[in-house]
Amino acid sequence: MNTPRSSTLSIVPLAKKIARRTGFGLVLVLLVAPVLLIIYYALSTSFKQRLDIINPVFQWVFTPTLDNYRAVFAQDFTRFTINSLVVASSAVAIGMIIGLPAAYTIARMRKTGLGSIILAVRVAPGIAFLVPYFIIFSRLGWLDSWRVLILTHLLITTPLITWLMISFFEDLPIELEEAAFVDGATRITTFLRIIMPLAKGGIVTVGMLAFIGSWNNFLFSVVLTGRRAATVPVAAVRFIQYETINWGPLAAAAVVMAIPVVLIAIAMQRHLVSGLAMGAVKT
Repeated sequence: MNTPRSSTLSIVPLAKKIARRTGFGLVLVLLVAPVLLIIYYALSTSFKQRLDIINPVFQWVFTPTLDNYRAVFAQDFTRFTINSLVVASSAVAIGMIIGLPAAYTIARMRKTGLGSIILAVRVAPGIAFLVPYFIIFSRLGWLDSWRVLILTHLLITTPLITWLMISFFEDLPIELEEAAFVDGATRITTFLRIIMPLAKGGIVTVGMLAFIGSWNNFLFSVVLTGRRAATVPVAAVRFIQYETINWGPLAAAAVVMAIPVVLIAIAMQRHLVSGLAMGAVKT
């Protein structure tokens, strides 16, 4: 027969568990709420009329309009979106071809000098490369083209892919490679057939981060392109004029910019989760 003391002791672990979950929930709300508020603010602004936007009191209830989105696509925003997709996808693909073998070499062969060079390129500001790029590409007659942006965006994608993938490759058990070498496999064969499939989650995760970095880049596009090859960040900034800022179309452009990244993240969600877990836990 349970005594009052034993009943009290059995309730204590449950109370602690509830308290921990409640505390975790509160912390999560505090972290997520500001982000959700900003997203709601941008999304609602994109559907508001100008008078509702400039009203000093935030309008929670308003009559939605699509005029801001019409203004965005009237500026040929579809072509700018295609430019961004082509540039970001190409920069990530080429960055993978260069960065994955480089990361594997650094992880397994301890090429610290190569790692230091990649880290230096990774942390260097993009404007340090801008003037040489502009001079070189202007003399070649390549300005305002996809190839210019793809080449410049490799400064974003390749160091990021290389530096982050080093930890993923280091987490893989080296015994698998040694067994493959015993069976007569070359290092290239081992890398392509064993290491790459095992690191799939990490590759997807890093590729997604590199795509976002390329997609959001503004500096190279605004200087090295004109009307033909401009990307969505440059197209969005054009709603900021000397005398006024068109907040509605600017918010609509921001929403349109976010849609491809959000869709890709949702489609790759399973691989992203496994990749993040792989990078956080040693095998």
